[in-house]
Amino acid sequence: MKKLTRKAICDRTKRVVIKIGSSVITTEEGINLTAINHLSDEISGLKAGGREVLLVSSGAIASGMKKMRLKRRLTSLPEQQAIAAIGQGGLIQAYEEIFAQYRQRVAQILLTRDDLADRYRYLNARNTLFTLLKWGVIPIINENDTVAVEEIRFGDNDQIAALITGMIEADLLILLTDIDGLYDRDPRSHPDAQRLPLIEKIDADIKQLANAIPSRLGRGGMASKIQIIKDITGLGIPVFVANGKEPLILRRILSGEDVGTLFLPQPSRFPIRKHWISSLKPKGELMIDAGAVRALIHDGKSLLPSGIKSVKGTFQIGDPVCCVDEDNHWMGTGLINYSSSDVEKIKGLNTSEIARVLGFKDYDEVIHRDNLFVIKPD
Repeated sequence: MKKLTRKAICDRTKRVVIKIGSSVITTEEGINLTAINHLSDEISGLKAGGREVLLVSSGAIASGMKKMRLKRRLTSLPEQQAIAAIGQGGLIQAYEEIFAQYRQRVAQILLTRDDLADRYRYLNARNTLFTLLKWGVIPIINENDTVAVEEIRFGDNDQIAALITGMIEADLLILLTDIDGLYDRDPRSHPDAQRLPLIEKIDADIKQLANAIPSRLGRGGMASKIQIIKDITGLGIPVFVANGKEPLILRRILSGEDVGTLFLPQPSRFPIRKHWISSLKPKGELMIDAGAVRALIHDGKSLLPSGIKSVKGTFQIGDPVCCVDEDNHWMGTGLINYSSSDVEKIKGLNTSEIARVLGFKDYDEVIHRDNLFVIKPD
């Protein structure tokens, strides 16, 4: 694969997802209208240049806290949901009014994991986004905090941005936060820390570096950002992390200027459908033996009952289930062909014995390779 330059990546970018962190567009007083205005100006310029833009924006909770004149950060889920419900209207109103000054229309999209767990609903959301882009409308996407219980929460908007990036097959993901990129050490305690302008591959060293840098990046954090970036670059999509408070940051990124940190895409691109599977919250867990690990990770095979050591959780046919090795390391997530009670009965058996034990055999595979998401280890 020919090595990509910043300029080459930016020149070929026609559809971009931009995630704006709450640290970029909020202050202790609430929504930072000046910051939203600057970003809206830049985004309007990108659209005028022929690019399609989707926004994933935080800020609803900060907006609600200002309206309610609250000083402390709320911790319970009901409180967070209530304050997000109060603030969400103000956040989208701010975007709508400011973008209108640049003759741009916006649409609000609120999502939970449940909205995208069903394949039909996932495709419906995807078609809605494509329709908005076709009409020249900028989708502004956020987690639907008001209705999301813990079991169906994304947890932070980085995860939503990643899922949307894969869903609409974007050319680029930009994560705007309040630091200049990934550093070789914590710049707050090491004045001589150096920004890393280019990461060719996320390996164990990069993960360790991210873990060593304390985060002020909201719920996401640098360590979780790195895992999300690894997933997206595995789709063949490059990712920028940059400081959203810097003047004209989007123009500078897309002109190829040396700002932020660019994470290069990886050559082995896996299907978008498998990225959807990776986003699903598992309903159960299968512990698999070394032979099954080798078959799944290295040989590209399906999971057969003979490789299953144990079953955890209660799940039905078609549910997402994760696979772990005997050291409890995650190996993949897939859509199961048998219920948990049936897998318990056939674990460790050859496929020829399934019909005898269950009285039927719909599949040889417990999880078919086409319905399995795995990433090869570093």
